[in-house]
Amino acid sequence: MLRWIVFVVIYIVLGIYTLQALRTASRFPWVYYLYMLLSFLVLGNFIYQFTWGDNEGRVLSIAKSYSFGFLLAMLTFKLITMVFLFSEDMFRFLTAAYHKIFGKSKEFSFPERRRILSLIAMGIAALPFSALLYGMYKGKYNFKVLKYELEFEDLPNAFNGYQITQISDIHSGSFDNREKITYAIDLINRQKSDLLVFTGDMVNNKAEEMYPWKDLFAGLEAQDGKYSVLGNHDYGDYVNWETDAAKKENLEALKALQKDIGFNLLLNESQYLQKGNDKIALIGVENWGRGGFKKAGDLGKATAQIGENDFKILMSHDPSHWEDVVLHDKLHYHLTLSGHTHGMQFGIEIPGWVKWSPAKWRYKYWAGVYEERGQLINVNRGFGFLGYPGRVGIWPEITVITLKKKALS
Repeated sequence: MLRWIVFVVIYIVLGIYTLQALRTASRFPWVYYLYMLLSFLVLGNFIYQFTWGDNEGRVLSIAKSYSFGFLLAMLTFKLITMVFLFSEDMFRFLTAAYHKIFGKSKEFSFPERRRILSLIAMGIAALPFSALLYGMYKGKYNFKVLKYELEFEDLPNAFNGYQITQISDIHSGSFDNREKITYAIDLINRQKSDLLVFTGDMVNNKAEEMYPWKDLFAGLEAQDGKYSVLGNHDYGDYVNWETDAAKKENLEALKALQKDIGFNLLLNESQYLQKGNDKIALIGVENWGRGGFKKAGDLGKATAQIGENDFKILMSHDPSHWEDVVLHDKLHYHLTLSGHTHGMQFGIEIPGWVKWSPAKWRYKYWAGVYEERGQLINVNRGFGFLGYPGRVGIWPEITVITLKKKALS
C-alpha cells in the first residue's frame, strides 16, 4: 500500500507542475479540466488494472499492458515538462533572492513564469508523448524485413547463397490484431527462404496464449524446414502455479504446440542440414541468460554429435549466452542467432547514421549483427512485444540472412 501512496503523490506533484505550464500557456479553463480528467483517468485505470483487474496469472494481460502504456506516455509528458519548469523555478528563486538581498526589492517575490518557456516545454514533451501513443496504435505491427549477406571462408560450397529467415520473441499473449499477424506471416513466406528459425519466447507465460494464433503460424513455410528453441518466457517461470505438475504440464503443452505448428524444437540438440555431399550443423540450446534468467542451455550436450570442423549455426535465445559462454567455448560457432532484448521496443535507428536504444545499457549486443573472435551473432529485435504494448523506432523484425562463400584473395 505504501508504494501506491508514494507513487500517487509523485504523480500528483508532476501533474501540478504540468498544470502550471498549461495555465501559463493557455487562458481557456476547459483545457485545464480536460488535462486533469485525462490524468486521473489514466492513473485510476492503472491502479484498477494492477489491483482488481485481470488476475489470471499472466505477468501483463492486454488490459494491464495498455494501462501501463498510457501511464508511461502521461508520465513522460509530465516529466519533460517538469524539467523545464523546475529549471525556470530555480532561476526565478535566484532572481528573487538576488533582488531581496541587494535591496532592489523590499519583498521576496517571484518573477512571473514566461509563457514561451511553457510552450517550448509542452511542445518538446508532446513529441515522445505522441510517439508512445503511435507506438501502441501502429508501431507494434510496423513489421520490417532486414536483410544481411554474411560471408564465411569455410562455408560449404553447396550452401553458397543459402537463405535463412529468423523470427524471435513472438509473445503471442500480447497480440490483439489478427489481420496484422496474418500480414506478417505472409511477409515471412514471401521471403521464400530455405530455412526458417524461431529463437524463443513463443508466449508470455502460458501455452494457451498461442492457441488463437496456432493456425496462422502453422502456415509458415520453408523448403528445408522450421526449427525453434525455447526462450525464458516459454518455461512459465513468471506464473504462480498451483502445483509443479501444472507448470510442467504447461511446458509440455507448449512443446506439443510447437510440433503442431511444424517447428522442430531443438532442446540442447543438433541437426545436420544436407545438400549433396555438403552439410552444415544447426544447433539449438535451451535458454541460458545472465542476471537471474534460466540457465538450461548446455552446449556440450547440444554438440555431442557435431564435428569440430563442421560449419555451425547456433540458435540461443539470449545474446548474453554468446558473450559469456559461446565465444569462449572450445568449438567455433560461425553464426549465432538470438533475440530476447526486443531492442527495448524503443530507440532511434537511421541506417548508417545512428543506432541507439536504452537496451544498450543492459546488453552489449542488443540488435543486429556483431562480430567477435571471428564469430558472428545476429540479435533479432523481436516479432512481438511485451510490457509496453507498442514499439517506437525499434520496429518488429523479420531477419533474412544469406550465407555467402567468401572469395579467397
